[in-house]
Amino acid sequence: MPVSAPSVIEALQAIVGSRQVLLEDADRAKYETDAMNLYCGRALAVVRPASTAEVSAIMKLAHQTRTPVVPIGGNTGLNGGAWPGGDGSQILLSLERLNRIRAIKPAAQVMIAEAGCILDHLHQAAREHGMTFPLTFGARGSCMLGGNLSTNAGGSNVVRYGNTRELCLGLEVVLPDGRILDLLSELRKDNTGYDLKDLYIGAEGTLGVITAAVMKLALRPKAYATAMVALPDVASALILLNRLQSATSQSVEAFEYMPRNYLRRLLERFPTLRNPFDELPEVGLLLEIGATAPRDAEPEADGSLPVVNYLEQTLAEYHEADMVLDAVVAQNENQRREMWAMREAAYEVMIMKQPLIMTDVSVPLDSVQPFLERMGKRLHQLAPEAEEVIVAHLGDGNVHYSLWPDPEQQLDSTRLAARKTAIVEAVEDTVLELGGSFSAEHGIGVYKKDSMARRKNPLALQLMHQIKQALDPLNIMNPGKVLPE
Repeated sequence: MPVSAPSVIEALQAIVGSRQVLLEDADRAKYETDAMNLYCGRALAVVRPASTAEVSAIMKLAHQTRTPVVPIGGNTGLNGGAWPGGDGSQILLSLERLNRIRAIKPAAQVMIAEAGCILDHLHQAAREHGMTFPLTFGARGSCMLGGNLSTNAGGSNVVRYGNTRELCLGLEVVLPDGRILDLLSELRKDNTGYDLKDLYIGAEGTLGVITAAVMKLALRPKAYATAMVALPDVASALILLNRLQSATSQSVEAFEYMPRNYLRRLLERFPTLRNPFDELPEVGLLLEIGATAPRDAEPEADGSLPVVNYLEQTLAEYHEADMVLDAVVAQNENQRREMWAMREAAYEVMIMKQPLIMTDVSVPLDSVQPFLERMGKRLHQLAPEAEEVIVAHLGDGNVHYSLWPDPEQQLDSTRLAARKTAIVEAVEDTVLELGGSFSAEHGIGVYKKDSMARRKNPLALQLMHQIKQALDPLNIMNPGKVLPE
């Protein structure tokens, strides 16, 4: 027998208190609209539990009443993964009050934190213990650990530390029926059957609610060498990356690609930023090396740092060989931050114009240049007036291939929709030709469900549906996301 919405709301209020069940439009607005203002929905209520036990009670209620639940963290996603739909039937489950760091263990290099912890707060806490939590990207001031895990987020330091999945040792998950699955292992080796935690990392809340995690920490670098570099092409950049990785024992932390048009639009959007080059290069690069060994980080007699000296020497050698056209190495922390500001402003640059097509793809490192060349030709055929605005995590092959398909907004909505579809499918075709993926780090959500239907291996999709059916037979966990019907 169906349970009425008022009865469900009353039961939720009994679990978390009436103040933590948001019903007024003004209170709910920031939860029901995504960061891009593309997905605006209407939930039954926004519920803000403060403990795993409360999440468990909410899920038991949802299971008993067959009420759909959409977990939400910092709401910084770009693909509609936390969209509550528009029919007012779903509980929007905010994890923001589960924001405790349960433990930091520097000797074991682990942190146990709850899903609602803001990423930047985790950075600060690790820093206070002489460690670093190496997951980082532009939204770190508002995104939350649960969302990072649910999308298997990447960011700028993947080249050294890996995606969120590689940083996670254990999870605590509330299942769709309210049972609590305790996988909070701190072990680096635990080969006891299926690794269940990996089912939930990247599942975008479709299989359960992540409430806490054991995350790896790393030794905090004692010094950084950071530079903006101009190169003739991507192939030269990869040669430089391999040279630096070999000489620094794999200590390159970031290797970020920023081509000419991105830099041009960046300086247009932020005129106070200083152009580090005499002229805008075809290929711009932000690279950073993190030194942990004293021999690389302790100042020389003249006050210079060995790791910075090495980078300057290497770039000078490559400049003489015409593989580097120009380079500026940061000489202090302020200059380093200025360089990072140029990369981390990418989102603001992308949304300068509308409509925007934002894709998030990955290819093998040596296929980045072929991907850009092939897509450039295909885009010219499909939309000669379109403008690319691209950045990439070049060290791991993740290209944020974004563009304005109709910068002058001359097309009507029907023709524009057709153009968008054609361009997205061209991106997918090109990526798959090169052995890549149409989704690298932003997740699937709603936006990429059509791509999943078109491009994902059919047998893999069948197995995913079987897993979904086994773990969430009532289909109450974030329904309508990730898996095409």
